[in-house]
Amino acid sequence: MSTPPLAGAGMPPGAFSGTQAQAAREVNTASLCRIGQETVQDIVFRTMEIFQLLRNMQLPNGVTYHTGTYQDRLGKLQEHLRQLSILFRKLRLVYDKCNENCAGLDPVPIEQLIPYVEEDGSKHDDRGVASQLRFASEERREIMEVNKVIELK
Repeated sequence: MSTPPLAGAGMPPGAFSGTQAQAAREVNTASLCRIGQETVQDIVFRTMEIFQLLRNMQLPNGVTYHTGTYQDRLGKLQEHLRQLSILFRKLRLVYDKCNENCAGLDPVPIEQLIPYVEEDGSKHDDRGVASQLRFASEERREIMEVNKVIELK
């Protein structure tokens, strides 16, 4: 495996930066889908944490409670909402990149993606029964011919 020449070896600086940046941008679509799946899992986890915080948070309905506790929980809630917003933006980027990578592909009908399995046993049995019937009828015909020949003698 060879390494690219250094910039001082007669090449202008940054000669390989374009190809390296392009290679870094071309990510496998399956990897993008895995990243998207992990991002969706993170979104679900953050959303569950937000609902947990909201459930534990007291409503300001005239009941006295500690302002410090309220401010702490409000800060956590705002942080979770900010993280959730970032995760949704990340998911959108992954989605757009996957669509871009798959733009040239021909759409495949859903029916072709789902393997259809017939009852293999009955299909093979039908073929087996049909061949057995053919074989039995040929045997019967041969026996009948032999019987005719014997009767003629």
